[in-house]
Amino acid sequence: MVKSVSIPSDPDSARKVQKDILGAISEHHYKESAVFAIRLALEESLINAIKHGNCCDRAKKVKIDYDIAPDKIELTVTDEGSGFSPECLPNPTREENLEKPCGRGVMLIKAYMDHVEYNDRGNQVRMVKENK
Repeated sequence: MVKSVSIPSDPDSARKVQKDILGAISEHHYKESAVFAIRLALEESLINAIKHGNCCDRAKKVKIDYDIAPDKIELTVTDEGSGFSPECLPNPTREENLEKPCGRGVMLIKAYMDHVEYNDRGNQVRMVKENK
């Protein structure tokens, strides 16, 4: 069953919802490696939504939809920003970009989750992690 929560663009609110979701995952006995991946991807996507999407405007909301099953979790994080094109992010592993702070979060999300997709507008990311 999909659950939804909306939070203000605030790091404390993000930490609380992350803690709640990770607590719900524990009921399904996910492997430690899967929990690590989910924690990292959820934290990065919430930071991106708050900082880049909503520009730290507490009046703007971040919506988190999640569906936790024994075999997989689906997470969708949506912000109220204008969006971006993930394909246009510079590759953070290229030498000329190593000192630049952008793109690492998206790279980590893609590396640790089994499926990642952005909506056309670029203000929503859907992530899936299988418990395998």
